[in-house]
Amino acid sequence: MAEAIYVGGLLVATPLLDDPNFRRGVVLILEHDEDGGTLGVMLNRPSEVTVTQVLPSWDSLVSGPPVLFEGGPVQTDSALALASVPSGQEPLGWRRLHAGSSAVSKLGTVDLDAPPEILAGEITQMRIFAGYAGWTAGQLESEIREGSWYVVEAEPGDTFDSRPANLWRSVLRRQPGELAFVATCPDDPKLN
Repeated sequence: MAEAIYVGGLLVATPLLDDPNFRRGVVLILEHDEDGGTLGVMLNRPSEVTVTQVLPSWDSLVSGPPVLFEGGPVQTDSALALASVPSGQEPLGWRRLHAGSSAVSKLGTVDLDAPPEILAGEITQMRIFAGYAGWTAGQLESEIREGSWYVVEAEPGDTFDSRPANLWRSVLRRQPGELAFVATCPDDPKLN
C-alpha cells in the first residue's frame, strides 16, 4: 500500500529510481489531489543560471545560492518561486501552501508578476525554480508502490538548504530505523 502523499511532505528518490530527471532527487509536494494529480519541485538541483540572468529584479530577495533551481522536467521555461514568511501574516504577492505539515507552515508561493518591492522585508527566504515535477492522478502512488520514492516529513530548513547537493543524504540520514542506512548507498549501486 502506498504511503500517504500530502502537501508539504517530501518525496525522496530511492536508489532504484534511475530516471535522470529524478535520480537522488528530493521533491517538496506543493499540490496533491487524488483525482487531479500531484505537483512538486526538486529542492536539490541548483542550475548554473543565476537569478540575475533571468529575473534580475528578484535577485536581491533570493536566498543563496543565487541561482535558478531545476524544479523538474515539466514546463522548464516557466518559473515558480517559494518564500517563507517570519510570522503568520500573508503579505501581498505571497500565497500560503495549504500544508498538512507544520514544518512548512510559513512557506508559500510568490507571484513573480508582482513588484518585488512589495515582498521586500516581508519574506525571510526565497528560491526560484525553473519547471516543476508533475504526476497525473494515481501515477505517483504507483511509483511509490513500485519502490521509486520514499514519502517523509519535511523539516523547516529543507526548502532553503544552503548545501542542496547534500540534501538527499541528509534527509535520509535523519529518518528512523533502517531507512537512514539508505543514505550510505553509493552513487553507483554496482559499487555497493
